[in-house]
Amino acid sequence: MVVSVPAQVVPVRRDEHTIGAFVVQPDRVCYRPAVDVTRLGVAALGAAAVSVAAVGAAVALRRRPAIGSVTMGPGGWVSLKRTGMPPLRSAQPRPWWARLLGARALEVRR
Repeated sequence: MVVSVPAQVVPVRRDEHTIGAFVVQPDRVCYRPAVDVTRLGVAALGAAAVSVAAVGAAVALRRRPAIGSVTMGPGGWVSLKRTGMPPLRSAQPRPWWARLLGARALEVRR
């Protein structure tokens, strides 16, 4: 009858972390490294953050501006290309300085 001797496991620690274990059998000894799940998770989160930042930078560099070219005319007026009219603010009350000066609202004629 063959009697089998169970293997002994000797943990290997560095500071307060287990980094692996030696498995001691009657005929051989082998080392089994331990997987540090915390370090693996932090590395995965770091890689994800770097890739999100890279994609965000690429999208920001490829995006077209909201308006086209801005030019100034001879009288000091500003011309904006590829833009629409701003929304009118008729629902808002007049500011105090406009009432004080007696200023009138701009009328848009088309």
